[in-house]
Amino acid sequence: MFKLRNSIIIAAVLLACGIAFVLSEPAGAQQSSAGAKIAAPTPTPTIEEEEGVIKVDTEAVNVLFTASDKDRRLLLTLKPDDVRILENGQPQEISAFSKQVDLPLSLTILIDTSISQQRTLPEEKAAAIAFLESVVRPQKDEVAIVSFTGESTLEQGMTNNLTRLRRAIDRVQFVPPSGYIGGGVVAPGTPPLSRDNQSVVGSTAIWDAIWVTSDEVLGPAPEKTRRAIILLSDGENTSGRKKLEEAVNAALKAEAVIYSIGIGDEFYGGVNKGTLGKISERTGGRAYYPRDERELREAFKQIQEEMRSQYLLAYEPLNAERDGSYRKIEIQLVNPELVKQKVKLTHRQGYFAKSGGKK
Repeated sequence: MFKLRNSIIIAAVLLACGIAFVLSEPAGAQQSSAGAKIAAPTPTPTIEEEEGVIKVDTEAVNVLFTASDKDRRLLLTLKPDDVRILENGQPQEISAFSKQVDLPLSLTILIDTSISQQRTLPEEKAAAIAFLESVVRPQKDEVAIVSFTGESTLEQGMTNNLTRLRRAIDRVQFVPPSGYIGGGVVAPGTPPLSRDNQSVVGSTAIWDAIWVTSDEVLGPAPEKTRRAIILLSDGENTSGRKKLEEAVNAALKAEAVIYSIGIGDEFYGGVNKGTLGKISERTGGRAYYPRDERELREAFKQIQEEMRSQYLLAYEPLNAERDGSYRKIEIQLVNPELVKQKVKLTHRQGYFAKSGGKK
């Protein structure tokens, strides 16, 4: 009886202590728990870097850009007051501005394996592998490898596995068309298995390759990454269904920058600098024209530095219509001293608005 009475007393004391503890819980803690389901008002969108991920209001337009002096040296000291941004010629209010040095990368290396690249392909592959080994951070970045002639081949989908990427580049090779005997000469002989073989294999469909890469490889990539295509080609588009304009638009929709590395064989006319320069400039990238293996590796190094040394500017468009239209973007210097120094800003030249009415 005594043990039972003691047990009842002890249970009562414990129950009283528990009630007192609950009643004494800070009011802020209770409000925090209850208020977790209620979204607080969102202030003016800001950009912050947390483990390389950008957090920005979803309605904002994000524009990555680089600044360089007349000697092509990158400038890393720009401030928001040094620039302004225009959309279709109309000034916009900058809502966020930051320097991006650690953003995750989603890259595709696009390798031309047409007849004109037969002799330069080994150097291209060696430089591409060296680039991967110096750039890719397995915990953050991912890369895909695509080879192309008249058709595109996904050698390796997006991965951060360097071993798989090296093997994929090793597999890339020049495959001669039926009857090919070298030097651009195709001898008549056994009919090809496909009627299109002679015209497709060994030809160059650059715009098709960029279009399909932008749409199917980079399009599904994570949103908060820096997307880029590194194009290794002589710039001579000799086949395919897509046009340059369609390739540019596909890259813009995927928010992918195109870095062109012009590699050509003088026997086939060298490099089409105008074409490669145009597609790189319109997407916010640059074109490089290395003359030997050393300069080729230097081009890859400069691309790496540029991708790690960009600014991110964000604004909410005054035109709130979600009409899917193309909007032209221009970032201008407003700092007289930087204008005097002939600083150049490189960025994509436009974007496609979202569809679905007003926001």
